Parts: sequence; structure tokens; C-alpha cells
Amino acid sequence: MIPTKWLSRLVPLMLAVTMSAHAAEVRVAVAANFAQPMKDIATEFEKDTGHKVSLSQGATGKFYAQISNGAPFELFLSADDETPARLAKEGKAVSGTELTYAIGRLALWSPDPKLVGQSGAVLKSDGFRFLAIANAKVAPYGRAAVQTMQKLGVLSRIEPRVVQGESIAQTYQFVSSGNAQLGFVALSQVWANGKVRSGSAWVVPEDMHEPLRQDAILLNPGKEAPAALALLGYLKSDKAKKIIELYGYRIP
Repeated sequence: MIPTKWLSRLVPLMLAVTMSAHAAEVRVAVAANFAQPMKDIATEFEKDTGHKVSLSQGATGKFYAQISNGAPFELFLSADDETPARLAKEGKAVSGTELTYAIGRLALWSPDPKLVGQSGAVLKSDGFRFLAIANAKVAPYGRAAVQTMQKLGVLSRIEPRVVQGESIAQTYQFVSSGNAQLGFVALSQVWANGKVRSGSAWVVPEDMHEPLRQDAILLNPGKEAPAALALLGYLKSDKAKKIIELYGYRIP
């Protein structure tokens, strides 16, 4: 949660920024699973404030390495809550500005409308050649996929057929292109209007893996940047929350 002392700074900035004669640009690193929702939020933010948003999407672990090596991002939207906390502890981000903006959901998905049924039973069959997951070393959704397969007792059997994407975005591409018959993706990538928009999917129960709590944090280059502070506060707005929920995330 953002402490009161930070909220007291964010709220006036959000209200006053539209009166500013000097709109600024905020550089944002966003986890791949949240790229599309963040694009929609950025569009509304730009309309409401006059600021501009420059988005870079990728794997959380890759961003951690880049930020640690001095990448000039001002705001980071992670796919977990551990990486922002680590950056704050290491002095790369502003301690106390952590905000859980969404709780993600994992889905087993295939473009084939008949392949994936309930409870992930297909994982115990020979009905597919390859299964795509995100790299568990750098992507929280990849770790969640591994944990799910471990809980189902199928990891050792399936492992020879697993193909890894660098991020959840690449994992989705593997499946949507047909290079893998199914894969563990972020629910937000296949969700629209309250249902899976195509193919077949199993929405993985949240008790099958560690919670996908996704935190944002203000990075050191954004410490005194009005646009970065304003966008961090905007993530708590009703407009942003509605967009987040439309993509299948839960609001904490």
C-alpha cells in the first residue's frame, strides 16, 4: 500500500496536472502480461492529464536486470511483488511507493476449441505435442505454470514437451501461431467481455500456485517526476480499475 505521505503528494499532482503548461513524458517498464491493459490505461491517462506515456514491455526478470544496470525507467509495473521490493531494498526504487495494482490469473489455453477442458485433464493425455510456458527464471507466470504442473503431478512427464518463451507475450505467440498446441498464458491475453474470446481454456484455480500479486513502484529516475507520480496515483483511479478488471484481473 502507498503510505499516506505519498498519497498526499499524488492526489494534488493528479488534480493539478491538467492545468500545467508543461506536459511531461513518463517512461514505464511494464510486465508483458499487463501490456495491453496498460496501453488502455495510458490512453485514458494521457487524455485526462496531458502527460505522455512511453511503454516498454517484457519479462519482469529482464527488467530487473536492466533497472539494476541503470535503465532510465521512471515507473515499473512488475508481474510480482518480490521484484519491486527487491529494487527498493537495493536502493534502485523509492521505498514506500509499492502499490499492488492487480492480482493476475493463469490460464491453460489452446486455439483449438475442443482441446482444453476443465481441471487441466489434457495435461495428463497425449493429445498435444508441445506445451508453451514462460521462462520460470525470469517470468512469474512461468513460475506459476511450473507450480501448477507440480501440484497436478505431471511436470516430469510433460517436461520433454515444454517450450519456453522469454516472456508471457512470447509464450502466447508460440500458442497462437500453432508452434505449440497449448500453453500457460496470462488470462488477460485471452479474456474479453467476461469470457475466453476464442479457443478453449482452463482458468487455473488460484490455490494451484503462489498468488500473482503484481506491484508497481516508483523508480529513482522518477522520484521527482510529476508525470511518474501522477501515473502511479492514476492506477488507483476508478477508471484504471475498471480497465484492469475487464482483462480478467482481480483488484486487491
